[in-house]
Amino acid sequence: MAILTLKEIKKEFTKGEQKVFALRGVDLNIDKGEFLSIVGPSGSGKTTLLNIIGCLDTPTSGNIEYDGKVLGTLNEKALSQYRKENIGFIFQSYNLIPVLSVLENIELPMVIEKKMDQSEITEKAMDIIKAVGLESMAHRLPREISGGQEQRVAIARALVKNPIVVLADEPTANLDSTTAQEIIALMEKINQERQTTFVFSTHDPRMQEHAKRVIVLKDGAIADDERR
Repeated sequence: MAILTLKEIKKEFTKGEQKVFALRGVDLNIDKGEFLSIVGPSGSGKTTLLNIIGCLDTPTSGNIEYDGKVLGTLNEKALSQYRKENIGFIFQSYNLIPVLSVLENIELPMVIEKKMDQSEITEKAMDIIKAVGLESMAHRLPREISGGQEQRVAIARALVKNPIVVLADEPTANLDSTTAQEIIALMEKINQERQTTFVFSTHDPRMQEHAKRVIVLKDGAIADDERR
């Protein structure tokens, strides 16, 4: 059963007096546990589609449903809250807070929500830290760890609230070849062991090779949908 459904998603921008169509009626179903890559040339609509899936942007028309919930009915505040609670993000620039330790960066989303006491937050964060292999780095600052370790922290932060889906925008773009392979292997491991749904946009052929499903975008529409 699909946990994420996009129906006739269109996105238009106005440039001067012209309308620019970033997405032209995208239909897409994503099941739980998928390891899915969105690919395509620059201007194909990858970033726009990822932003709409992540509720960072809204479509001009069409519906998006998460686990049966139609998000088009939510106002901006409710949509923002839904995003915080149900969608994890991994950014190519990591976006860690430099004055917070690895542990504190991972705890932060739960601290902001104020739904658990501190002991529960720390326990949950440490569980995720162990899963990404950074237990010995928990009290270090971002500047005291490598780029690959920073990306592991970003992955842990995205996972800590058990999101419906984790979105990754070019997650290996700033990593060397060896570290990139390690991050890909880690994401695959989490996908297999936890049935975490990953959707990532990438130009990296290594990421595309490991994807279990590849969506090819061209001129704002799905040109190919390959399952492996």
